[in-house]
Amino acid sequence: MAGHSHWAGIKHKKALIDNKRGKVWSKLSKAIIVAAKMGGGDPDTNLRLRYAINDAKAVSMPKDNIERAIKKGSGEFASENFDELVYEGYGPGGVAVLCEILTDNRNRTAPEVRKIFELAGGKLGATGCVAWMFERKGIAVIDAQHTDEVALLELAMEAGAEDVKNDGGKFEVVSDPDTFSNVCEALKKAGIPTEVAELSRIPNDTVELDVQTARSVLKLMNSLDDHDDVQSVSANFNIPDEAMAELEAD
Repeated sequence: MAGHSHWAGIKHKKALIDNKRGKVWSKLSKAIIVAAKMGGGDPDTNLRLRYAINDAKAVSMPKDNIERAIKKGSGEFASENFDELVYEGYGPGGVAVLCEILTDNRNRTAPEVRKIFELAGGKLGATGCVAWMFERKGIAVIDAQHTDEVALLELAMEAGAEDVKNDGGKFEVVSDPDTFSNVCEALKKAGIPTEVAELSRIPNDTVELDVQTARSVLKLMNSLDDHDDVQSVSANFNIPDEAMAELEAD
């Protein structure tokens, strides 16, 4: 999700995780199962699995749950088969919305997601209608108290990052998915902790929202995030500082 900055969207998502930890664990279990099925159960050789495990650890998912999901994906335990899908559409204000889905029943998921869009005043669209507006990137967010910008920029660029942004006391390190693992490893070796480290879809351009439209868009995002089969939601909106302050005061 993108708000005033990508960090604004991440803060929104972190709040959802705190409120719905059990649901998040269930979603992450699916991601681990699929990653293990596709590339095997060793995170040292399966980068996708390593990222899924890191995401699970970041929200305090129990070790037993993680290991059980790996064994399901590796075939040691019985498991459902999940389809990977991308649903695209438009929300209030013409905001482009992209949902990454893992489902064991696409005939159930599609109408449910369509209804969520419609109830929020949006519309589910055809495949490819908004995907071209987004790029997949690795994002690492670091509190500015842990490093200075010059040192972080040098470290990140040497590791293959594309950009380092300073946003209100947070540094946002952006990298290509192929170099994201190197960047995360370099930060870890340097003793620089990350608040968030994830692969995400970043919009190339954004739509600026007023407070009323922003409320409607955030309601849509919350409803999509709450769906069991929705793994992640990205959108191309921007909320100005004044509007963001009013929303946070609600």
